Amino acid sequence: MARIPIGLQLYSVRKDCEQDVAGTLKAVAEMGYDGVEFAGYYDRSAEELRKMLDDVGLKVAGSHVGLDVLQGEELAKTVEFNQTLGNTRLVIAWYDPEKMATRADIVEFGRALNEVAEKLKPQGMQTGYHNHAHEFKMLDGETGWDILAANTNDEVVMQIDLGNAMSGGGDAIAALEKWADRGYTVHLKEHSSTKEAVVVGEGDVPWQEVFRICESAGKTEWYIVEQESYAYPPLECVELCLKNLRGMGK
Repeated sequence: MARIPIGLQLYSVRKDCEQDVAGTLKAVAEMGYDGVEFAGYYDRSAEELRKMLDDVGLKVAGSHVGLDVLQGEELAKTVEFNQTLGNTRLVIAWYDPEKMATRADIVEFGRALNEVAEKLKPQGMQTGYHNHAHEFKMLDGETGWDILAANTNDEVVMQIDLGNAMSGGGDAIAALEKWADRGYTVHLKEHSSTKEAVVVGEGDVPWQEVFRICESAGKTEWYIVEQESYAYPPLECVELCLKNLRGMGK
């Protein structure tokens, strides 16, 4: 199969973006990343950001948003902004754990995601959900992640964050494999049981298993690196992540 492109979740380098978004995008492109996933827009217009991306040859792998901008009157604005940006995936980055405390809560959240997905479909866009640790707690013998996936439609992206899943005590590989046909974008975050700050390739994630699933069973269109703990400056960390991925043949 064709090589899966590698993007960077810009939350990894958010302080750099706040100071100089164009310069940061240029640096990310020069490292060899194929694209970026947004997490906020740094008070820039969609047109400004699109020009910055085009200038350095980066594509948009997605955007992390809140559920609030995908509902009511906000939805049309969000769609317009992201169409200009060249983005088709609007992934909910965080949902209050207290609103996912029971199976019924998660089913209700799934219903909301399905409604958004139906509204986005005519625009050629998708919504989805990105996990933290709490979705891998057990509820009635199942993880919250499994319950949410089982109660959302196939076009809803189940964007697993491998490091977060492992931090929550989950079997990240089993979850990735189970919902491989929903993992249109997969977050490559390292996890270590012994070290506080590790980059991709230097912890406990069994990366070759991840690649095997994504590249055979899955429909993965983007690998997205995310780094949230820093032994070095953020830009240096994300460059090391990419170097290690290249060393693993990616």
